[in-house]
Amino acid sequence: MQTKGLERRIAVLESIVSPSELDTRHLDDPVLWSAEVLGINPDPWQEEVLRSTSPRMLLNCSRQSGKSTTTAILALHKAIFSPKSFVVILSPSLRQSSELFRTIARLYGCAGEPVGAVGESALRLELENDSRILSLPGSESTIRGLAAVDLMIIDEAARVVDELYFSVRPMLAVSRGRLVALSTPWGKRGWWYREWSEGLNWEKWEIPASMCPRISPEFLEEERQTLGSWWFRQEYECEFVDADSQIFSTETIMKALSSGVKPLWGE
Repeated sequence: MQTKGLERRIAVLESIVSPSELDTRHLDDPVLWSAEVLGINPDPWQEEVLRSTSPRMLLNCSRQSGKSTTTAILALHKAIFSPKSFVVILSPSLRQSSELFRTIARLYGCAGEPVGAVGESALRLELENDSRILSLPGSESTIRGLAAVDLMIIDEAARVVDELYFSVRPMLAVSRGRLVALSTPWGKRGWWYREWSEGLNWEKWEIPASMCPRISPEFLEEERQTLGSWWFRQEYECEFVDADSQIFSTETIMKALSSGVKPLWGE
């Protein structure tokens, strides 16, 4: 009798606070969902990124600043709260793809798996609401044929080659999906540097280590002395620095160029 009475009370409570009501509260607010369900209270800059609706975002962030966790929350929230979503995560290597997806899988478990999984592997999660999350290493052969992507996340973007970046952009054409790229700088080269310095229609975020409350000034000073200026400025201060083996700086080269000088041959 006591068991039946308890079951009736549980049924009444479930009718008052239904899963659909919880979904509605968190539908448009990944920050609230992260805090209440995942137990992660984002830093102020993470809150703004998670709540942004910009279709194009560049996250130029220090090492260990929380950029991977931020995009993992974005990916999982999209898959859970937007049925039939297709989320693709692209990383330069298989190891990096596995690491970011492992974060997503851990957060999915922390959320209590609110939408059941119908397929799951080391790099793939398919949900009962027809959403998919696919994490792939940076090879053109692995991503050719994908289409209608709703959210494309490019991890360690500075080390993703130009050809791969150009080949994934058309995947967003029909779906009008979002593109979020995150990285620390790696010299003044490649599409990541060009988009950061010259790209249009991007929402750009620069998060140096000094903005991360979990990284102490003492640790940063130790890193500065150990790594040297070239590495430290890129890894922790988010600066784009010329390669130390480069004879002429990028600034010097650009000053030497002139659009008013006609080539000797051709147009």
